[in-house]
Amino acid sequence: MDKDRIQGKIEDVKGRVKRQAGEWTGNEKTQTEGVGDQIKGKARNAIGKVKDAGRDVADDMRGDREHIDREKKEDAA
Repeated sequence: MDKDRIQGKIEDVKGRVKRQAGEWTGNEKTQTEGVGDQIKGKARNAIGKVKDAGRDVADDMRGDREHIDREKKEDAA
């Protein structure tokens, strides 16, 4: 799991807490900041997901390449 996914989730949760605290206290500024933190957290989490997907594709490509190389060696033998 990418560190951006972890940090994004942390930011999202902090934002939820901040937003809820703003709602309970009637502080619109805190509530708005919490929503902003949630959005940033979700965006960072999404970036981490894209990075993870890219790594998965690269790993798959490497695996396919190794399989092709192995088949070539077997055919040559």
